[in-house]
Amino acid sequence: MPPLAQILPAVAALAESAGEIMLRHFAAPIATTTKTSRIDIVTAADTEVEAHIVGELRRLFPGHHIVGEEGGGQGADAAGAAHHWFVDPIDGTVNFAAKLPHFCTSIALATADREPLLGVVYDPTRRELFAATRGGGATLNGRPLRVTATDELVDAVITSGFPYDRHTNPDNNLREWAAFVTRIRGERRLGSAALDLCYVAAGRLDGYWEKDLKPYDVMAGLLMVREAGGVVSDYSGGPAPQREDRGRYVASNGRLHQQMLAVLGL
Repeated sequence: MPPLAQILPAVAALAESAGEIMLRHFAAPIATTTKTSRIDIVTAADTEVEAHIVGELRRLFPGHHIVGEEGGGQGADAAGAAHHWFVDPIDGTVNFAAKLPHFCTSIALATADREPLLGVVYDPTRRELFAATRGGGATLNGRPLRVTATDELVDAVITSGFPYDRHTNPDNNLREWAAFVTRIRGERRLGSAALDLCYVAAGRLDGYWEKDLKPYDVMAGLLMVREAGGVVSDYSGGPAPQREDRGRYVASNGRLHQQMLAVLGL
């Protein structure tokens, strides 16, 4: 495989072309169908964008395995492939379907053990391209990213999200949300895990936590935070989940990490 720095421009261009497909759909009426529940939805744009990305990745990297949110595993066999791609065609589908301009496409390359190597997240409505390679730093439209220097929770702006089964599952993040809201400057729920993580990397947010996330939701964003100087872990402070398909993730500027873990442990 070529060096990561050589792969990145092609993946960035692929994400931008996916963004054009999203914008074409976004300008028209958007119909939805449901998946796991009435609030877990998918659109024609999701499937078209994923097919576009997966088709190009299969052409460029025929020996790689590809995991997409809508299409499952494709390309080379997962057991025999040294490299896996994780594709979320539209992260923030609920926003997209509601005509809220806050969504993105997320593409990540990882080892077979799910250690992220390269990540690209593209927000087409703002023309913002977040990119990172392991050991190569993180950028926004080519400019280096750095996490904030906030060191007390009372000064922090933090974001999170809620699982699709929140109507029926008591472990739905409401307890954690309530625990944070009285301890921080501001709490936000923006609707895209990939952009939440990129915003931590970019210094727009100080921290983020969420449960029940899939690898394609977070793989690119986790690398973005790390390469911008931040910290990611599970809720107990251990390594960020790699093999779990419904993981619990905490990301921060590093200075706030132990304070966030303490709140999550209440």
